[in-house]
Amino acid sequence: MSLSGVDSFYGDSHVLHGVGFALRPGRLLALLGRNGAGKTTCLATIMGFLRPRRGEIRLYGERISGLSPEAICRRGVGLVPQGRRVFRSLTVRENLAVAARGRGPWTVERVFELFPRLRERHGQLAGSLSGGEQQMLAIGRALMGNPRVLLMDEPSEGLAPQIVAEVGRIIGRLNAEGLSIVLVEQNVKMTLGLAHDVVIINTGAVVFEGPVEEARRDEARLAQHLGVF
Repeated sequence: MSLSGVDSFYGDSHVLHGVGFALRPGRLLALLGRNGAGKTTCLATIMGFLRPRRGEIRLYGERISGLSPEAICRRGVGLVPQGRRVFRSLTVRENLAVAARGRGPWTVERVFELFPRLRERHGQLAGSLSGGEQQMLAIGRALMGNPRVLLMDEPSEGLAPQIVAEVGRIIGRLNAEGLSIVLVEQNVKMTLGLAHDVVIINTGAVVFEGPVEEARRDEARLAQHLGVF
């Protein structure tokens, strides 16, 4: 998947300025930046919730910018949204079933194998789950679409450290199985431990793109744009 010269607006507010980067197949790309830098807007643009004013987005060579979110999902892009956004009045199993799309390796049973806790709570209303369990359900729901590319927006937000570590292990496992992932995260340490490549956005523009090893070496850049180290 690649973005080239993408400009996105919320009304008259120009949020993304010529954003471009590439996610190579089977890789995990960390999309980093301070709060308000444009990371979530970038994912929203990829998913078709926002249509770019300029530039293009391609998925395995096919242009997807300008398509509806449903069409982009059908072509193999899944989203784990910020704040989880599970269907609170549906059960765990129903949340997974409504997201099933196409033929592929991901079924309800396979999600339950990945997240045994969800199997234990399969008949529970999603709104009654803990924050960590809801995050597992949000990931499982996205996988039910059998995506080729998975976009993850702040999956560790608001979770206890033990659950954050578990979510990190799951993300690493999914990537190791060949799933291409764009990961937006404020937990920079966890993210740099998972990523192959890093893109840093500041005020809606890409200020760094490169391998994770290069990002780790440049502590001054990380401090300047992320406020860490």
